[in-house]
Amino acid sequence: MLLQVKDLTKSFGNLSILGDLTFGVREGEFKAVIGPNGAGKTTLFNVISGRFAPDKGTIEFHGKNVTGAKPHVLSGMGLARSFQINNFFLGLSVLDNIRLAVQSRAKNATSIWRKYADSGFLGEKAQEIIESVGLSHVRDEISQNLSYGDQRKLEIGLAMGTQPSLLMLDEPTSGMSRFESRSMIELVRQLSKKVTIVLIEHDIDFVMSISDSIMVIHYGRKIAEGTPDEIAGNAEVQNVYLGGL
Repeated sequence: MLLQVKDLTKSFGNLSILGDLTFGVREGEFKAVIGPNGAGKTTLFNVISGRFAPDKGTIEFHGKNVTGAKPHVLSGMGLARSFQINNFFLGLSVLDNIRLAVQSRAKNATSIWRKYADSGFLGEKAQEIIESVGLSHVRDEISQNLSYGDQRKLEIGLAMGTQPSLLMLDEPTSGMSRFESRSMIELVRQLSKKVTIVLIEHDIDFVMSISDSIMVIHYGRKIAEGTPDEIAGNAEVQNVYLGGL
């Protein structure tokens, strides 16, 4: 397994958010995590990616125990994630944002602020990522001036710039117009051919059409896990979603 989570538990005060969650993600797999609002999905991402330490349980990544590891350590190992709220340098151009992400993985990058020529490998790699996330038309635009949909693509571009082996996407279509959502869905489809993905998403049709496996959580506990067909036919999942699947 690329990622193995065992008996993961997290509480805030007396409020239990995650309870004894166990699951794995194979290399090359597309795994969706779904559940009602408040089910604990984003907290699960926060614990796996090192923002919160678990109260109990273990997390293994690339076969190594990384329980409680800091985000920068996990990033260096190849774990990247997006957030529901965009997270990038608003005052920099799309190119400069992506170049900083690429530069963070350069062996001779003693500082992320060190200047590199566009004509070099880092510039070429940054341009390749910009094209792959569909931002060539705004390559030199200041990031804060981008449309909301393009800002979400930029954040995914930043994640891809760190050369991840595992990409965790937290509701990438959240807040988007229908047109922007279609564009983002197609982008995620293309990325799934290049990198292992774990996705939180409320667009059930999209989840069912692209996922290799789906885990359903409710009140922080796993109630079902399986293929899209298995999840669609699960009586407990049907009850949780009030017949919405």
